[in-house]
Amino acid sequence: SEAATEKHGGGGPEELYFKNLSKRNKQIMEKNGNNRKLRVCVATCNRADYSKLAPIMFGIKTEPEFFELDVVVLGSHLIDDYGNTYRMIEQDDFDINTRLHTIVRGEDEAAMVESVGLALVKLPDVLNRLKPDIMIVHGDRFDALALATSAALMNIRILHIEGGEVSGTIDDSIRHAITKLAHYHVCCTRSAEQHLISMCEDHDRILLAGCPSYDKLLSAKNKDYMSIIRMWLGDDVKSKDYIVALQHPVTTDIKHSIKMFELTLDALISFNKRTLVLFPNIDAGSKEMVRVMRKKGIEHHPNFRAVKHVPFDQFIQLVAHAGCMIGNSSCGVREVGAFGTPVINLGTRQIGRETGENVLHVRDADTQDKILQALHLQFGKQYPCSKIYGDGNAVPRILKFLKSIDLQEPLQKKFCFPPVKENISQDIDHILETLSALAVDLGGTNLRVAIVSMKGEIVKKYTQFNPKTYEERINLILQMCVEAAAEAVKLNCRILGVGISTGGRVNPREGIVLHSTKLIQEWNSVDLRTPLSDTLHLPVWVDNDGNCAALAERKFGQGKGLENFVTLITGTGIGGGIIHQHELIHGSSFCAAELGHLVVSLDGPDCSCGSHGCIEAYASGMALQREAKKLHDEDLLLVEGMSVPKDEAVGALHLIQAAKLGNAKAQSILRTAGTALGLGVVNILHTMNPSLVILSGVLASHYIHIVKDIIRQQALSSVQDVDVVVSDLVDPALLGAASMVLDYTTRRIY
Repeated sequence: SEAATEKHGGGGPEELYFKNLSKRNKQIMEKNGNNRKLRVCVATCNRADYSKLAPIMFGIKTEPEFFELDVVVLGSHLIDDYGNTYRMIEQDDFDINTRLHTIVRGEDEAAMVESVGLALVKLPDVLNRLKPDIMIVHGDRFDALALATSAALMNIRILHIEGGEVSGTIDDSIRHAITKLAHYHVCCTRSAEQHLISMCEDHDRILLAGCPSYDKLLSAKNKDYMSIIRMWLGDDVKSKDYIVALQHPVTTDIKHSIKMFELTLDALISFNKRTLVLFPNIDAGSKEMVRVMRKKGIEHHPNFRAVKHVPFDQFIQLVAHAGCMIGNSSCGVREVGAFGTPVINLGTRQIGRETGENVLHVRDADTQDKILQALHLQFGKQYPCSKIYGDGNAVPRILKFLKSIDLQEPLQKKFCFPPVKENISQDIDHILETLSALAVDLGGTNLRVAIVSMKGEIVKKYTQFNPKTYEERINLILQMCVEAAAEAVKLNCRILGVGISTGGRVNPREGIVLHSTKLIQEWNSVDLRTPLSDTLHLPVWVDNDGNCAALAERKFGQGKGLENFVTLITGTGIGGGIIHQHELIHGSSFCAAELGHLVVSLDGPDCSCGSHGCIEAYASGMALQREAKKLHDEDLLLVEGMSVPKDEAVGALHLIQAAKLGNAKAQSILRTAGTALGLGVVNILHTMNPSLVILSGVLASHYIHIVKDIIRQQALSSVQDVDVVVSDLVDPALLGAASMVLDYTTRRIY
């Protein structure tokens, strides 16, 4: 197994981990006694968990010099109505050490509780007799909770398979309860590992192995799959032209899950494709679901085949070659991804799990024929195969992990508290509605809020004068966002989150404006994320306006698809953003891309930052306004064809107008400003070597030609060919704020 793991495990940190683990194994074997085998008890409760445990059991069986295997069978395995699935364990040539009848029939909430109690009564005798060193428990079933509780109270080490995952029902509570009882953890995905760590589990006792069933799935190439399809669905059925349906009750909302099942069957009848329907599991509500099947005549309908159990090897082939799988089984969102088969996941039972792009969610009751629409969208598609849940090498890793367990170590657990990632996946409502973001632009003069669609369309925009005091400003932001969110519902826009663009230095990780520009008063050390998130119940992103402009170009503008580029904003001030290897650069103290404060002259004019000779001191709107005012005070600004009303302040646009009308002094000031900006761009080219420089803002078009001239005169020949363009985005601040939301809430983690 070591050779297999090192062959498939890859290089880098993972390979080093397993090499260190091998050394530790030898030390532990010596410490535990060379002749001491690890006595492993594997307890299986139903057909689903056996499909995950069987590969591990086979692996343990192939290494008798290291392990002794005891198999305990309980739960629905031993019930005729659920297929007497213990027989498939015997067919796999495993000796069943103990059979425990633990299910109290009734299929309601009370029966589930009584079944747990019955298992707790029977298990102590079994564990006292077997005296295992470690018990392997899988998943999130109520039977598994009884197993883990018994083993924990009897000081037997527990290895939990598939901890840290999130589904969305009572299963979450049971799964996490088993996590707290377990001593060791085998998880399937990176996010599950992070969830376990955030739940205080010791990182040294967590193995990221992948799902054991994937060891079989990724090598399941049965050339005779058509005979399996015909056996279960009929001789006239073709590959990719049938549906597999597997739906279980949701014990926290049985009434709703029964309704969803009725609607599913109605949709399948309307869709008119051959369908294999598996009976639900033994959870509370299953009797009602069976009644629904019989009421609709599913067992006798010519398009349906209703069965209690399909052997796992055959079930793999059936879902691998189906046109679609529908239901709420974890198999649909986990195992089926290995084949790229389209899946429709119904209700809330699996809604929190990581999924590949093959999974489409329908969360609620079908008020718009959503299930039927989803069938039309999904049926017959072929998606890329997903390895989110495993790479086919889980069992060798698990066996190594088992060998590394030091039986001399105390059972007491350690704890730690790192963060956890979020995961957002596909949803049918996202297709029926317009995915959108609330974008907020906090300017020196105006406060703007907009609803922005995924395509960068500003659906609606709201503008108010930006108040001067903190209290008024934060209250106005909240008021405008609440109004915009309410309006979004009427506009059929689904708001995924809020993005805020603001001047100054921002900590985007915490959503805090550390300190702002002089234009925005009383705005230092301000937490924008918390009040907005608490009010709107949405995720909130905050960043500097220059960074937002760069993000806007990356998603909607001329930076789309480029690995490295720089955006320079020429407005009231000079700002910018840097995209390097497709990601935004923030810097160690969130001060990267302060491009307006690149110094281009040692004896230049004073800058608002306290220094002098910065680009902003020459080329910003404030700098041009200052020079325009000087000329106007000396009666040197206005030329023939120009006038400035008495009640209008002289600004940068007047200087530009004068230059266009032939004012030599105005032309000289603009040339100096453009030269300063050009020198700054040369410094950027020599430092960052981007493939593109994008000039944005109201002054960009007036500077572009001078900047290109300076590059030709001053830059190294190796960077002179770098293109400099004017942004064609109308509102980069709002679009950039929106892109933070739209990029991160729709990004899947693979």
